[in-house]
Amino acid sequence: MAGDERQGAGAADAPPAGHEQEPCPVCGRPVERVIVGRRKSLGIFVPEWGPGPCHAPDCPRYASSRGAG
Repeated sequence: MAGDERQGAGAADAPPAGHEQEPCPVCGRPVERVIVGRRKSLGIFVPEWGPGPCHAPDCPRYASSRGAG
């Protein structure tokens, strides 16, 4: 039946669960994606995603995992 076919189709179209990664713009190592800003689209604010801090100590974009202070 058509209803049975539709139930399984949605699962394949969904994005994979977990953290998405992209390369660091400086060193090329994988970094997590984070929200870098928001923009207004059709009357609502939507997040803009970009590369997060790099965790490679030799990279200029390095962010220590220790808290400041």
